[in-house]
Amino acid sequence: MKQVQGSERPTGLYELVIRKFVRNRVAVAGLICLALIALAVLFADIVTPYDPIERNTPERNLGPSLAHPFGTDKLGRDIMSRVLYGGRVSLQVGFLSIALTTLVSVPLGLIGGFVGGLVDDFIMRVMDLILAFPGLILAIWLVSLLGSNMTNVIFAIAFFSLPTYARLIRGITLSIREMEYVMAARSMGANSPRIMFFHVLPGVLGPLIVLTTLGVSGAIVTGASLSFLGLGVSPPTPEWGAMLADGRNYMRTQWWIAVFPGITITLVVLILNIIGDALRDALDPNVRA
Repeated sequence: MKQVQGSERPTGLYELVIRKFVRNRVAVAGLICLALIALAVLFADIVTPYDPIERNTPERNLGPSLAHPFGTDKLGRDIMSRVLYGGRVSLQVGFLSIALTTLVSVPLGLIGGFVGGLVDDFIMRVMDLILAFPGLILAIWLVSLLGSNMTNVIFAIAFFSLPTYARLIRGITLSIREMEYVMAARSMGANSPRIMFFHVLPGVLGPLIVLTTLGVSGAIVTGASLSFLGLGVSPPTPEWGAMLADGRNYMRTQWWIAVFPGITITLVVLILNIIGDALRDALDPNVRA
């Protein structure tokens, strides 16, 4: 906590972080854009009048127009409607998979770093075993084994993301557990679970928030990649990666079928990366407010 000159009250940590973040106009603009995209996706049935699944053969392969801003596909389905409804699947995959990863990795990293010894060795060797496989290949294998649906895609992404989060939390825990305030809590009789979750965990949250923000963008791309390969949600449910796969053979004639879903993925991932970078700078104590 920093004392401000004069009679002003002290500035808290969270207030400093918010102040630094708000000063980054690009990040604030990105956050607003992300909120607008999320609202458009959430209220897609209000934003667009077209059904994303219903076929309309007379209007197939129409280019962008006032009636269909993103054009229509080979079955006459409105691309804008499919992009918005597909965002529900893609964003759920991104956010829920990283939420599941965080839920599992935080206890593992805290226990491994704080307890140490054989417990730490066992957890880290399991994480090393998962890291031995390329992430996308492991996800493809898991989805092929379990079946192609959104739940299994979320589980597969969460599983191969687990080592990155667990190792980060363990490393931070190893440094925090030797700090004076942790040793003071231990000397006052606090048990290990209380120390981990009330004294160590707050020190982990900053880097964890940054990693999860950047991780969501990676999870969205991975989910789209699995759908592109035919391992995501089943047709005709719209999903960004599946829409890219549908339009890849029509790039020279009906380019809009693949371009608009691709632009949407790029835009969302770019915004999330900008927000993650801004959060990293805001949480860095070496950056002045």
